[in-house]
Amino acid sequence: MVKNKYSKRGSSPLFLTVAYITCIILAIISLFPFVILIINSTRTSVEVQQNPVSLIPGTNLFKNLEFLDGKNNFDPLKGFTNSLIISVSSTILTIYFSTMTAFALVAYDWRLRKPFFTFIMAVLMIPAQVTGIGFFQFMYKIGLTNNYLALILPAIAAPTVVFFMRQYMIPALPMDILHSARIDGAGEFRIFNQIVLPMMKPAMATQAIFAFVTSWNNLFMPMILINDPEKNTMPMMVSLLRGDIYKTEFGAVYLGLFLTVLPVLVVYFLLSKHIIAGVALGGVKE
Repeated sequence: MVKNKYSKRGSSPLFLTVAYITCIILAIISLFPFVILIINSTRTSVEVQQNPVSLIPGTNLFKNLEFLDGKNNFDPLKGFTNSLIISVSSTILTIYFSTMTAFALVAYDWRLRKPFFTFIMAVLMIPAQVTGIGFFQFMYKIGLTNNYLALILPAIAAPTVVFFMRQYMIPALPMDILHSARIDGAGEFRIFNQIVLPMMKPAMATQAIFAFVTSWNNLFMPMILINDPEKNTMPMMVSLLRGDIYKTEFGAVYLGLFLTVLPVLVVYFLLSKHIIAGVALGGVKE
């Protein structure tokens, strides 16, 4: 039996103590903004302005809920529904087609494969704000303003996700299995859907979280393309809670932000087990 040269250090009580303390500190730092967000959603606007960072909950939660309920431009149920339609649809398109593109870059040997990948990397460096005006003009000409398709269909082209999927697929995708499936008569779409996608679950879960959060928190493009209040997303509704020039109910704003964050937390907890499984699988050596 071969002993790991790091086994003695890894089992040291001092090493484990330092590791646990470090993890606890990082966990506290990560959770602290969410705790402040929840606490401030229970406080009055004056309390938030006087002491923005406090660990003592307030007693104004129900009044903040009443304030949100009385706002004509804030409908949480409608905002959740609109945001879910856009975020879930765009996430599915992003993950599926990005994985398919990465599969084409890894599994097939074609002449323009490297230039195509270089082009994807070049597109990755272009900020979305730079193309915002041209994109709006294009959507206006084809009649897709005030239409969710203008926010969903562009998710098919996701250079960041393609790059991540390609890097994950290069060491994780066994070509022998693909060749065996072709010999058995399986088509390329069947190979991709039934063999490649199950192997890519950890990577897909990781990118699904990022894609969902990006789409859910997207405010720039919806503000440009959507001007029908009935189609406002949750971030758009929260952005309209600023109040008038004399007063802003910061407690209600924090409560609106907390309602916006809830779906993101749910998606993370649903997909986190796949990420952990992928990390554990990557750490096992045959």
